[in-house]
Amino acid sequence: MFFAQYYLDCLSQASYMIADETTGRAVVVDPRRDVSEYLADAETHGFIIEAVLNTHFHADFLAGHLELADRTGAWIGYGRRAEAEYPIRGLADGERISLGEVTLRILETPGHTPESMSVLVYEHAADSVPYGVLTGDTLFIGDVGRPDLLASLGATADELGRMLHDSIQNKLMALPDAVRVFPAHGAGSACGRNLSAQRQSTIGEQRATNYACRPMEVEQFVALVTAGQPSAPAYFVHDAILNRKEHGLFDPADALRPLSTGEFMDRRASGAVVVDARSPQEFAAGHLRGSVNVPADGRFAEQAGMIVSAEQEIVVVAPQDREEEIVTRLARIGFDRVGGCLRRSEDTFPALADHMERARRLTADELRRELDGEEPPLVLDVRNPAERETGFIDGSLHIPLAELTRRTDEIPADRPLVVHCAGGHRSSIAASLLRHEGRTEISDLMGGYGAWLAETASADA
Repeated sequence: MFFAQYYLDCLSQASYMIADETTGRAVVVDPRRDVSEYLADAETHGFIIEAVLNTHFHADFLAGHLELADRTGAWIGYGRRAEAEYPIRGLADGERISLGEVTLRILETPGHTPESMSVLVYEHAADSVPYGVLTGDTLFIGDVGRPDLLASLGATADELGRMLHDSIQNKLMALPDAVRVFPAHGAGSACGRNLSAQRQSTIGEQRATNYACRPMEVEQFVALVTAGQPSAPAYFVHDAILNRKEHGLFDPADALRPLSTGEFMDRRASGAVVVDARSPQEFAAGHLRGSVNVPADGRFAEQAGMIVSAEQEIVVVAPQDREEEIVTRLARIGFDRVGGCLRRSEDTFPALADHMERARRLTADELRRELDGEEPPLVLDVRNPAERETGFIDGSLHIPLAELTRRTDEIPADRPLVVHCAGGHRSSIAASLLRHEGRTEISDLMGGYGAWLAETASADA
């Protein structure tokens, strides 16, 4: 058996290829949209990818099933409750897919979404204990999939939570302890609350350590798995719908469009949003007025999807030689309206001095002194609720970054504003978004709440 996990740190997303090395028949599970790595591995090993399985309609990324089907002729499989615009094969509970000796068996595990399924992997068809189980977003390492996302489209969190209880307690926990667990997401994903950074586990380990895998009544389970979930990025609904639809294929060569300075500025003048993917420090030193800063060195795609709409045209300012990477990462969440990239921005910006501005950033000491002044600024905390529970700046307003675009009217416009997060990354995003929307007197806190705690401790010493 050939078994490979492909992990995408930016989205905390895992996909898999399983093949029988004797027959050369292969299946890819939960692929991302840029499919070249799967195709290269298949070619290297002499495999034919004959099926693409999605464990559910994903919300946090646009899956690569259409791209793989187009390149390989593979059929596309989902759980039997799935309905899509393109041809799919509905897979029922217990159904087997033979690749030769290597065999897959479908286990319906609804709860995160109604059509969710898990995939049992057997190294030999006659094995009594599976090699592993691909659990999609039903069971994570340390957590379970959240049942409250709008990606469910038509089912309530309570209904899905009850389905999830059955899937976890009666189906997955009925598997032998030795079965390896391979989830679709890891730490950092908004598809759950407390995901581990581990890439694999076992049923036995999850039975012993995962809070949601302990035996409990359904009401207690639903209350536990719906409480304290982070805000879902706005693009999740867009992707959950788009993954059901026939849509354009991603072609990296066609997607990357270098623009001259004139072309770039014309698109900007026509309403395209400038997404500047440089670091907060570089952005603060000088950027095109109205740009939004979403640093590439982080959860770029997810955070871009929090503050930019998929319907908006985007033009990109990328770190040097990273233009293709930025466009690909946007395509992974279905943001295809990228008008192009500014070529060599570091050489171009000096000629655009009339269109440039700097961003004001404060140290923790400067913020403390301003808060003690006669006209203190309002502090905006854009961390997630669980982070704020550990402590906060007195008098601060709390709006998580994922909710900011729909809650900006809650921010008073008659006071200077200082934005902070945990370390200074998300605050630069939020501050740039507020400037883009016309707010003035916006600063952000360098080093975030961590720097504030250090300054407070030093001042009290």
